[in-house]
Amino acid sequence: MAAMGSLLAGLVFGFGLLVSGMANPNKVLGFLDLAGAWDPSLALVMAGAIAVGAVAFAVARQRTTSFLGLDMKLPLARPIDTRLVAGSLLFGIGWGVVGLCPGPALVALGAGQFKALVFVLAMLAGMGLFELLERRQSDGASKAAASSP
Repeated sequence: MAAMGSLLAGLVFGFGLLVSGMANPNKVLGFLDLAGAWDPSLALVMAGAIAVGAVAFAVARQRTTSFLGLDMKLPLARPIDTRLVAGSLLFGIGWGVVGLCPGPALVALGAGQFKALVFVLAMLAGMGLFELLERRQSDGASKAAASSP
């Protein structure tokens, strides 16, 4: 049941990205072009998404299980640190250069856009590099802790 609910939510999300134009890199780049032919329509999409998300989180905070009976796992507040700022900057630069972020890139890939294939491959390579660096850092910290008295 949970897998079917996840599939349905993903399909609705992907359809929403298509209908709103968020899977169209040119529309996104038009939104980001504040000094040129700015397209404000995605601001309305984002405002609608924030409103829906705010209601969903308000309901979720009142529950211990999801509507599918699974444990409720809400994000925990974390301080703003260098990693968060650096990751946000990288995300924003990538979004501004290409006009895609991960969700819309997968939708565009499903629609057969070559640009999305390049983006998704680069995204996967970046995720793999991050994982490799995290493991090395974790292994180094574990070895340092083991060797200290």
